[in-house]
Formats: sequence, C-alpha cells, structure tokens
Amino acid sequence: MLQNTGKLAGCTLFITGASRGIGKAIALKAARDGANVVIAAKTAEPHPKLPGTIYTAAQEVEAAGGRALPCVVDIRDEQQIGEAVRKAVDTFGGIDILVNNASAISLTGTLETPMKKVDLMLGINLRGTYLTSKLVIPHLLKSRSPHILNLSPPLNLNPVWFKNHTAYTMAKYGMSMCVLGMAEEFRGQIAVNALWPKTAIQTAAMDMLGGSDIGKQCRTADIIADAAYVILSQPKNYTGHFLVDEDVLKQEGLKDFDQYAVQPGHPLLPDFFLDEAPESLAQQMEQHGATPAFKAPSSSSATLASGGPIESTFDVIKGVINEDVVKATQGIYQFDLSGEHSGVWFLDLKSGSGSAGQGQPPVKPDVVMTMDSSDFSKMFSGNLKPTLAFMSGKLRIKGDMTLAIKLDKLMGRMNKAKL
Repeated sequence: MLQNTGKLAGCTLFITGASRGIGKAIALKAARDGANVVIAAKTAEPHPKLPGTIYTAAQEVEAAGGRALPCVVDIRDEQQIGEAVRKAVDTFGGIDILVNNASAISLTGTLETPMKKVDLMLGINLRGTYLTSKLVIPHLLKSRSPHILNLSPPLNLNPVWFKNHTAYTMAKYGMSMCVLGMAEEFRGQIAVNALWPKTAIQTAAMDMLGGSDIGKQCRTADIIADAAYVILSQPKNYTGHFLVDEDVLKQEGLKDFDQYAVQPGHPLLPDFFLDEAPESLAQQMEQHGATPAFKAPSSSSATLASGGPIESTFDVIKGVINEDVVKATQGIYQFDLSGEHSGVWFLDLKSGSGSAGQGQPPVKPDVVMTMDSSDFSKMFSGNLKPTLAFMSGKLRIKGDMTLAIKLDKLMGRMNKAKL
C-alpha cells in the first residue's frame, strides 16, 4: 500500500457517501494523516443489506487517527447539505477538500428504467455533485490547498457505453462534466479532478451487480484511496485531469498491484467506460462464476482478434482501405509506438490501393506519429481523436499536420466496419 506522508494533516475533507465502500476508504486514508473528515451520507441506522452507518464510519476514522463529524445528508436536499457544510465550518474552521463520491446506479435500458430511477440517478450523481460543489466552493476558496475530487469516469463518448444504460451514463458523465467545467472556471484557485478505477472495486454495489462470486475479480477500495491520496496531495494548479487509479500509482513508482486484489492472482474485471466493451465484461464475469445484472444484448460488433491489439487494429485497417481512401488522403504514415505493445508500423495511403503493416514504410513517410500503444488503440477504436490526442500531449507529430486530421475519415470507416 502507498505510505502516508502527513500531507493531509489538519486538512478538512467533506466526503459524500462516506459511510461505506470507496468513500469510507478515502476517509480512513486521510485520517491516518490526522485529517478532519465530514462523513456526509444517508445511513444513520443499520441497513439490513448494506454494512455501516455514518456513526460506525466516524468511529473508524477516529480510531485511525483523524477527527470525524458524521452528518445525515441526502445530497438531493439543499438544506441538508447546507446544514452539514455549516457544521463542518463551525467544527473544523473551514473545508479544504470535497470528495464527490455518492452515486446511484441502475444498468437498465431506456424502456426498462422507471422515471423514479432516472430521477434518482440524475438527482444524486449529477445534481447532487453540482449542488454540493456549489455550497462547498466558497469555503474551498479560503483554503491554502483546495481540491474537488469526483469519483467519475473519463468522458468516453463511444456509443457502447450509452446503448445499454443511457440514463446511468448520462448521470455519471454529469459528474465528469462538472470536472470539465469547474476545473476551467476555478483554474488557479481550486484543483478539480476526476478519479476512476481501472478494475472493478469490491463494494456493496458491485456485489449487487455481479453476485456473490464477483468479489474475486475485484480489487479492494484501498487502491482508490491510495490514488485519491496522491491527487489530493498535489498543489491547486494540478487540475482538469481525468485519472485512472492504477496509472496514478504507477507514476508514484508502485509496481505491486496484486496487494490490492481481493484474490491475488485471479483475473481482474476491467471497469466500465474504459476500453473493454460491455459484452466482454459480462463474458468475463460469467467465466469466473459471477452473474452480471447488466448483461447487454448481443451485438454485431466484432472484437479484436487474438494476435495482439496493434496487429488486430492493422488487420481491420487493411480491410477498409481502398483506392478512394488513398485518393482522398495522399499520405504515408509511420507510427512509432511505445509502451506495452511497442514497435514501428506504417500506413501507405498514397499509392495504389494502399497498404499497411509492421516496420518502416517502403518510402520516406510524410508524417511520423509517436505515441503510446494504448493510446494508438484508443485512437483507432474511436475513443481518442487524433487532434485531441495531439492537443493533450499524447501524440507527437513530425511532418504534415493535416494528415493527422485526415485519419478521422479512416476511423469513421473502421467504426462502420464494427471494429
């Protein structure tokens, strides 16, 4: 586990949904530094199916070395949030960090989702995050190291993440859009970031979605807590990032991720909204004994072949290039890939019917694109635009810049081919 450094000592954290799961794990991590923690959640009395209350969580925070303030809060209720914020300021003298963790989930299609569930998800995930942020921000602006951290995913607009549970995705992405907007609105004043797990995390919600056997495919909430600790220890100019827990900890030099596994050595289930399609997630869950509550309808989308993600991508590219594409593009690309699937690949869209493959292009390339192999896969699966990759620093281009933009047309053809 990541060692505490004491950087959050004396800081006051306002954490929604902190009575159990990820919220409580973040609270306990901060408590080990001697932080003050406001436990803002609904559960005041023991729940028949869910562990913990705001009071049992408060006891754990204090046992870990922190100070706790349990507050009964439904984050859809402006008055309750406002009262909890006032109590926090009166008790601890201010608020330094807001963690928007509270969330509701229903992985159901449009016709199967009652409006009551839609209202619940939008009310908690989107409106609750926005409202809590709005009421806490005036106090964050007085802090020396103010942070907002939303437990929400990168804004992946691949339709596969909408088609089976549009309402949930809309609500969860609402939390991410708060990050996108508020990071820019308060740039230089408050750090606003998002954090999302790379794999499934063992929580009561995950047990509900996958059944009792899902746990062995999960990591514990400690990995999220450790990643959150790193983010919240950064200066306030560290803002506007959509972060994945494992990536954050790798940058800290952590190599042993088996320590976070519920069952070390067991295959792990990737989380939603990243690279694995829903159908693949459901299949993995079933292979290891779990029963997915979100199992998606069958899809005509083809999955990548087993010869490696880069080779599979080029197999699809070869299937869609033709004389029309060559005529419209008129460029020879070289891709210098680093990372897990490093290597050099080429794409000739300048001569004949076009060609593609591994190694240097047969003639001098018009453009050389350098990037991580994982970002290359994202780019050609439609999850990362070349222009956005370049602007975000994930892609370096040497040569004709306009050819990078022309790749969008090729990607459109690949999506039609159901990559």
